[in-house]
Amino acid sequence: MTSQLFAICFRATRPSDLARFWSGVLDWEVAGGPDEDAAALLPPDGSGFRIRFLPGQEPKTGRNRAHFDLTSASPEDQRRTVARALEHGGHHIDVGQRPEEGHVVLADPDGNEFCVIEPGNKFLADTGLIGALACDGTREVGYFWSEALRWSLVWDQDEETAIQSPDGGTKITWGGPPVAPKTGTNRLSFELALPSGADRQAEVGRLVSLGATRSGTGEGDSDGELDRVLMYDPDGNEFFVRRPR
Repeated sequence: MTSQLFAICFRATRPSDLARFWSGVLDWEVAGGPDEDAAALLPPDGSGFRIRFLPGQEPKTGRNRAHFDLTSASPEDQRRTVARALEHGGHHIDVGQRPEEGHVVLADPDGNEFCVIEPGNKFLADTGLIGALACDGTREVGYFWSEALRWSLVWDQDEETAIQSPDGGTKITWGGPPVAPKTGTNRLSFELALPSGADRQAEVGRLVSLGATRSGTGEGDSDGELDRVLMYDPDGNEFFVRRPR
């Protein structure tokens, strides 16, 4: 059985604080208790991916390889989203955007970039508040993730690619070359999950056949088996495959 996109994970210096920020911006519920070591947000409709916040102390160097693009229904809606982000601890940043561009570039309290897109963006129509996870990456990696998740390839032009679940919702996009060199561990990563009873070893083998590589390390639990297998996509981005529950 094919893995599903279980979560988009942030590595954060204070996971619970970052979870509260994104909960305030997105109006998603925080799952679990007041644990400083990990936190998660659940999508309001109960479908699609969750957002997890995991501990990480690596200093931020340069821009992240991925960021959220948030959509707007109107100019007023865009202003409200920006104001909400600023109220919860976000701030404006300059990444070289031009004054005539309609989107607003912000960073969360941990320095992770995101954009609030102007209304009328046809590509992100009907995707929901998180219109896209916009990634720095090659055409090859877009093809890989389309096959890995069995999501539709909804854009493939000029080496730019985008995929979307057959159920709709957030798109994942890759901007094509030039792709900045990877330095250190990504702050944002994918976590995949398999249905109960599925053969994770077979799924890991399928992902390797598509172009992924497996790391020799993972994250263990009390019975000594790896709870999450660490892998890398064709662009060297970390992702994890959870053990079936």
